[in-house]
Amino acid sequence: MNTIKENSKAAFNQQAATYDNDIKGRHARSLYPVLLEKLSHIPFQSALDLGCGTGEMLKLILQEDIGKELYGIDLSEQMLHVAKSKLPEQVKLLLGDSEALPFPDNTFDVVYCNDSFHHYPEPMNVLREVHRVLKPGGTFLMGDCWQPLVGRIIMNFYMRHSKEGDVKIYSEAEIVSMLSEYFRNVSWEQIGNTACIAMGKK
Repeated sequence: MNTIKENSKAAFNQQAATYDNDIKGRHARSLYPVLLEKLSHIPFQSALDLGCGTGEMLKLILQEDIGKELYGIDLSEQMLHVAKSKLPEQVKLLLGDSEALPFPDNTFDVVYCNDSFHHYPEPMNVLREVHRVLKPGGTFLMGDCWQPLVGRIIMNFYMRHSKEGDVKIYSEAEIVSMLSEYFRNVSWEQIGNTACIAMGKK
């Protein structure tokens, strides 16, 4: 595991116990209703949460439909410990790396990630894996940090020295370009002042 991933794992292990309530998890929590609204317009039975953290999104999806087939994967043992404490056994939670997903090809109707994309050292490897495990016609949905140009330059300068595994905040053009390598009908939308949502179809 490289240093960035080790830093991410250590940071999230440390944050896990209070992530659902404190400032560290606030940005992720702000995107839950936006992602849920987007998912409400996508017919799906099976979904994978990349960087599922404490499992709160999985919990909210189940509240809407208990019959969904849900999976979550995360690098942090402590995040998964919290997730397991709040989710029924039907939700399958795995310790693992989004660059090497332990699932067969064409497994999921939807793969989504919330507030984790800026932690991936090799985002194209992650997108390749997402494309692989999505069924034909499946949807990739991501919510992440966003900043206008000046803010992005400043944040990305400091992220080089991040002890929490942050890699990069991307522009709209960068995200659309990356997703377009693997997906069609790619869309990008600014959410508030510090977030964005992007989607694409396999």
